[in-house]
Amino acid sequence: MKTILNWLAIGLLALLFSVDANAAVRIKDITSLQGVRDNQLVGYGLVIGLLGTGDTLRNAPFTEQSLQSMLDSMGVNVRNSRLRTRNVAAVVVTANFPAFAQKGSRIDVTVSSLGDASSLSGGTLVATPLMGADGKVYAVAQGSMTVSGFSEQGAAQSVRAGVATSGLISNGAIVEREIGDTFARLPNMVLELSNPDFKTAVRVADAINAFSRARYGVKLARERDLRSVELRLPKNVNMTRFISEIEGLAVQPDTPARVVVDERTGTVVIGSNVQISTVAVTHGNLVVRVTEDPFASQPAPLSDNGDTVVLPRTTIEAEQENGNMSIVGGTDLQTLVSGLNRIGLRPSGVITILQTIKTAGALQADLVIQ
Repeated sequence: MKTILNWLAIGLLALLFSVDANAAVRIKDITSLQGVRDNQLVGYGLVIGLLGTGDTLRNAPFTEQSLQSMLDSMGVNVRNSRLRTRNVAAVVVTANFPAFAQKGSRIDVTVSSLGDASSLSGGTLVATPLMGADGKVYAVAQGSMTVSGFSEQGAAQSVRAGVATSGLISNGAIVEREIGDTFARLPNMVLELSNPDFKTAVRVADAINAFSRARYGVKLARERDLRSVELRLPKNVNMTRFISEIEGLAVQPDTPARVVVDERTGTVVIGSNVQISTVAVTHGNLVVRVTEDPFASQPAPLSDNGDTVVLPRTTIEAEQENGNMSIVGGTDLQTLVSGLNRIGLRPSGVITILQTIKTAGALQADLVIQ
């Protein structure tokens, strides 16, 4: 009995390692059910209680108009008064309305300044209706904000960290209208891939069919195109239960050969399927250094005429590093990265090399430059 348990333990470990080696993921992590999605909400409101960091009413007349309208609705007439408060800021409130949200449930909202307020820290959002694209109100937001950034300034210096004009209200909106039970009214079940790919769609369909044959004795999935997989609901099975069963199945997604380059930050991301035909690469950096060292020229001692002047003095140095010729090429990502590391390049040099290799036709992948 002990021997059998040991063999079972070894088998389970081997299965776990094989799944990890293949980088298999769950179907729920790479697909979504068509028709089940979030909706965006937006609203306009006022943040009050700021410590003198709100909008300047002269520069933001919409803030003054909104404040007057709010006070009028509360029975305070300030139409003929010139307001000078700096504790109020006009903001735009945004939120994602999740699928199946019901009346009374709460959602997070993001608050962003619309005027010239310097900080929203310590402010409280007044009740703000949030509308959908159809113009109907689906939620109402209100509450104290959490602002991660700060901004402080004095007469001669200012300090800023992060963004002080945007904040978050966790569970700050209450749902007042439901979209409806779209899940029960779906004409058919279609899984949409987050990263469309023909091979991944086929693998998802095969994994679902293998499961459905073993459990229900029939195939229930069919790949429709590179983006979607169509499903059939088994007889006498609840749709929610069926989706929960198949979304945990493991699938090995296929990824295209692609190199993504962000020249602004010097970031280079190379996919696992990228290959480079064997080429010889050399890269030498030319460094030009210009130094300005002005000096003062004074007249001779005991001279009646003459002024002290500042004369420029410029030093220019040019230095070019020796570029070593290296062989770069490989059939896998490890070989490719090792070949680039042998040259000893900085990120900017790697970007230049990849662009040149692509021009030479040796980069067997898509080069995406952002």
